[in-house]
Amino acid sequence: MPWNIKTILKKFKIWRSLKARLFVVMFLLGILPSVLMRMAILDNYESRAVEVRISDVQTQLRIIANHLITYNYLQDTSSEMIGAELEQLSNLYSGRVLIINENLKVVKDTYSISEGKTIISEEVVRCMKGTNTVNYDPVNGFIEITIPITEAVTNRPASGELPDDQPAGEEVVRGVMLTSVSTDSIVNTMDILNRKALIMQSIMLICILALCMILVKIMIRPFDRVTRVIGEVKEGYSDEIISVPDYLETEHIIDAFNSLLGRMKVLDDSRKEFVANVSHELKTPITSMKVLADSLIAQQDAPAELYHEFMEDIAEEIEREDKIINDLLALVKLDKSAAVLNISVVNLNDLTEIILKRLRPIARKNNIEVLLISTRTVLAEVDEVKMSLILTNLVENAIKYNREQGRVEVTLDADHQFFTVQVRDTGIGIPQEAQEQIYERFYRVDKSHSREIGGTGLGLAITKSAILLHRGVIKVESVLNEGTVFTVKIPLTRTLV
Repeated sequence: MPWNIKTILKKFKIWRSLKARLFVVMFLLGILPSVLMRMAILDNYESRAVEVRISDVQTQLRIIANHLITYNYLQDTSSEMIGAELEQLSNLYSGRVLIINENLKVVKDTYSISEGKTIISEEVVRCMKGTNTVNYDPVNGFIEITIPITEAVTNRPASGELPDDQPAGEEVVRGVMLTSVSTDSIVNTMDILNRKALIMQSIMLICILALCMILVKIMIRPFDRVTRVIGEVKEGYSDEIISVPDYLETEHIIDAFNSLLGRMKVLDDSRKEFVANVSHELKTPITSMKVLADSLIAQQDAPAELYHEFMEDIAEEIEREDKIINDLLALVKLDKSAAVLNISVVNLNDLTEIILKRLRPIARKNNIEVLLISTRTVLAEVDEVKMSLILTNLVENAIKYNREQGRVEVTLDADHQFFTVQVRDTGIGIPQEAQEQIYERFYRVDKSHSREIGGTGLGLAITKSAILLHRGVIKVESVLNEGTVFTVKIPLTRTLV
């Protein structure tokens, strides 16, 4: 396993910290430019210094090359002035100078090592043809320069002819000056510059570290505030909406948290209300039964007719209690995390007709007409039991909350993706302010009327849960004292879910 800084940081869980990541990023962004700048300055200085050194040496060599022709040094090396110039050049640049004649023999070596020897090298041969050469060897620390020793041909020889490659009035190469000059002074200067740059870089490093720590602390402060206020909410010290508008990111986090907090408050309020409603609904039949039983116990010689009447009332309360418990169990079973859908292909026309046939006797008691309107056969992949529950609750509510001689229309339709069931009644309607609450458990729009016609207040909550299990939606439109329309839309197949 390769070990690097990132691996080590992850191992100690430091890299997971936003503060650590910001610090590393800011530090690298601060230190990398100074490192690159130092390297660029040194490289630029080296290139420029080498260019200047080459130019200076070439200028000196050209001057000496002219003196070599003037004093015929290639044939007679006894000139002390030329010798002094060569020694001065050699000492000045800590280098070596070789004078090579046209026969490639060394006539002068400032190191007195190669005099009289023949030198054949690519650089010398090229220079004999009039081409200057320059080679810089940064590893060994020297620059090798060749300069041709040329003579201007202005007079014809005694024979009256010149060689074909030496026309009158042109420069003729008589020899080569091969020079190696040291770059130690350049290297020493670069070392000095590098040391000074490192000192400056170290100072910058300390400043950048301090600046990064300060900036990171400032930048992280809003997130620390977010953590603190969320912690306060978590511990229960506060449940108020929080605000940390320092950054756009913190605003997004806080907006999401406030939305979640609001949802939690709604759920908590709903839970408390649900518990209170369940307690009330379960307690009411028990209280009624106790009152009835106590009344019978208090009357020692109560007639049989009274016993019979009270027992009928007790039986009704027991049945009501049983219905509440069954509805609560049904609601629990429809919980998204626990419910299982038994999907099959169901003919919704036939299913709806069966349900309406079962509910029509209840409708006839109040002279309510129940109709099924369908223009096509609708086949859908649904849970037949839960679909029956949806249709039964909606149609039964439309009958219960209708008027004398009213009407209930069940319209069934479908397109290529969804089927819709619309239940329309001519009943008492639902007030606008109550339409968002009718799906809440135990909620009743008109408690007195609901008590008269029965029901637990869980029907629409059960219906909506079953619809959501099918990934469907339910909508309500209602006008008070005119009627209500419930519209259910569910995918035809499970592949659309």
